[in-house]
Amino acid sequence: MSEADTIVAAATPPGRGGIGVVRLSGPAAQSIATGVLGTLPAPRRAVFAAFRDAEQQSLDAGLVLFFPGPHSYTGEDVIEFQGHGGPIILEALIARLIELGARRANPGEFTQRAFLNDKLDLAQAEAVADLIDAGSREAARAAMRSLQGEFSTMIQVLTGAVIDLRTHVEAAIDFPEEEIDFLADPALAERLANVRQHFAAVTRSAGQGRLLRDGMTVVLAGAPNAGKSSLLNRLAGYDAAIVTAVPGTTRDVLRERIHVDGMPLHILDTAGLRAAQDAVEEEGIRRAQAEMARADRVLFVIDGAADPAAQAYRELAATLPAQVPVTLVYNKSDVTDASAISAPSGVPRIDTSALTGHGLDGLRAHLKSCMGYHTLESGSVSARQRHIEALARARASVEEAARVLNESRTGELVAQELRFAQQALNEISGEFTNEDLLGRIFSSFCIGK
Repeated sequence: MSEADTIVAAATPPGRGGIGVVRLSGPAAQSIATGVLGTLPAPRRAVFAAFRDAEQQSLDAGLVLFFPGPHSYTGEDVIEFQGHGGPIILEALIARLIELGARRANPGEFTQRAFLNDKLDLAQAEAVADLIDAGSREAARAAMRSLQGEFSTMIQVLTGAVIDLRTHVEAAIDFPEEEIDFLADPALAERLANVRQHFAAVTRSAGQGRLLRDGMTVVLAGAPNAGKSSLLNRLAGYDAAIVTAVPGTTRDVLRERIHVDGMPLHILDTAGLRAAQDAVEEEGIRRAQAEMARADRVLFVIDGAADPAAQAYRELAATLPAQVPVTLVYNKSDVTDASAISAPSGVPRIDTSALTGHGLDGLRAHLKSCMGYHTLESGSVSARQRHIEALARARASVEEAARVLNESRTGELVAQELRFAQQALNEISGEFTNEDLLGRIFSSFCIGK
């Protein structure tokens, strides 16, 4: 990959459509586009033109927009061809632009150039992909706030506060001959406490944003005919799974995605847990166990009428992944009252009816509470797992700096922890990063963006 290349790609999704957009960006964009158009339009004015091949035959006709760098999305000269949306037409235009010296863009390469040319920081660049991939209106709003720089501003303010602390501490180290012990100043401890509170607020907002983007994965597990597939259908709002009275109907993993107040919820229905009756069911149970190990939570469904004491869970608990929390979901509350019977200790319990929908609101609220998710707040921003991890490392360094300051007032160690915190925060915005990380981030983008 080289910024000296001029890149081209369709900026609209594959397939047929009324309009198709081809985007060209790079140092040779003007000369390449002139070979197709004959002449360039005035900057930032839409002009109708014919798109011609090497023999000057018309490939298509449509609108052309020219955005001279650095005042463009990528910071380079960008030209967009807006023609008809047939895949043959778009590919013919792209092939002609490649003949004239362009190359096909890699996934996310336009946005990567915008980042490298300081049009966006890394958090904003990631928000572009999050906005495109948003699965709910709430997620789209959070991604838009991050794209507009709200998350970046939070990180900048936090970084500035850490730098101010570093400046104070390092000044105290540089001038040890002063009679005043600057590290003993109560104002320094107070400023550290304020920074720690600021970390809590930013982490909360970013955590909400991560849940809006990634959501929660729950696996429905339990004995055959406990009502797992019926519960999946009720949560999904339609008959996603086959439901019969025959034990072992579900053999493979069924996946559905819904939203709970904006949080994506990935629900997996799995084969009933029992001694397998054949090789197919054995494979289904193996897959169920593999999915449980990757889940955020297991919903162990109990037939409240046939097994009010949750004997199935007591027998199978040892086979469940120890690191994944479990909630017991007592089904069939419409035909039996098992609420008076004690569930196994230490395991949350929800009473529901997959037939009537009773208890489902409580189940949804329970799942949100388990993930620490609250109904979208106005300050929530789009965030990714790497942002959460970087914030956690920065926060841990600040906590360690506060501990050292309180216990020993060793200035060098306090300053070192604050440097670690600053470096972790800079990873979020991309001020401190590496090519491998950039490659992983932008490879997940769609081509043309």
